[in-house]
Amino acid sequence: MGTSANPLRWTIGLVGYGEVGRILAEDMRARGVANILAYDIKLGGPDAAPLRTHAAQHSVRLAVSHAELAATSDLVISAVTASQAVPVAEACAPRLRSGAWFLDFNSASPGARIRAGEIIAAAGGRYVEGAVMTSIQPYRIRVPLLLGGPDAAALAVPLSAFGFEGRVASAKLGVVSATKMCRSVMIKGLEAMVIESFTAARAYGVEKQVLASLTETFPGIDWEKQGAYFFQRVIQHGRRRAEEMREVAQTVREAGLEPWSASCTAERQAWVAELAEQGLLGDRNAPRADWRPDADRILAARNDKH
Repeated sequence: MGTSANPLRWTIGLVGYGEVGRILAEDMRARGVANILAYDIKLGGPDAAPLRTHAAQHSVRLAVSHAELAATSDLVISAVTASQAVPVAEACAPRLRSGAWFLDFNSASPGARIRAGEIIAAAGGRYVEGAVMTSIQPYRIRVPLLLGGPDAAALAVPLSAFGFEGRVASAKLGVVSATKMCRSVMIKGLEAMVIESFTAARAYGVEKQVLASLTETFPGIDWEKQGAYFFQRVIQHGRRRAEEMREVAQTVREAGLEPWSASCTAERQAWVAELAEQGLLGDRNAPRADWRPDADRILAARNDKH
């Protein structure tokens, strides 16, 4: 394939130039990676300007298609929405260079990861699944990352040169995905439950009593701070989180269980996202020190609809 022994001389292709893609581009450039290109479906739409500006500021070349990116990359990093994990693999595979690496960052089910891995392997590439195990901020590229698949150990060393904190969890595809998905049943489920519980408590005027009881039961958690954080994360990223939770639900199905909790969490996340997208929850990116204004906005928005 001609990949340099020095990973900093590799060409890195980022599929998805959202929050994660842009952070990775910034941090890899800071580590000395000279050749980075990116492709995002938003480049062809009305939201392209911020992406183009960021790419120009950080010397990231923008590709016009998955095919162009795959044809010139030593390492493709796919960081898109959960449902696009397999379609991105399918789009990149026909032009993927023989022996090129494909690192899948997407929150997809074990079954989807295995399908994507088969597609990349059939094209002569080396597929590694990656699971980001917490919010990328404040860690940025050093966010805890689990790696899985037969080629995971071989990719871990060059990833370290780029600044990643990758740890090989399994040589079997799907294990890393299952770890992240099962964790998300809890984490994203807690977000949905807190929003539902706190907002309903606010409607009844009993939030003080509810928070006091939670603090008594779980004294190690600052429920005021945690509530504000959960509201903010879902208002900012509810659509993406809902899509991830649908993959989580599929993961639970693949285990032979009916995903009642995961499915309902996906609906709650999407419900909040819809209100946010309609501009009914204020500035989506504003820092939130108190969850109550958001609960009041949710109640007002729902009351306006009835």
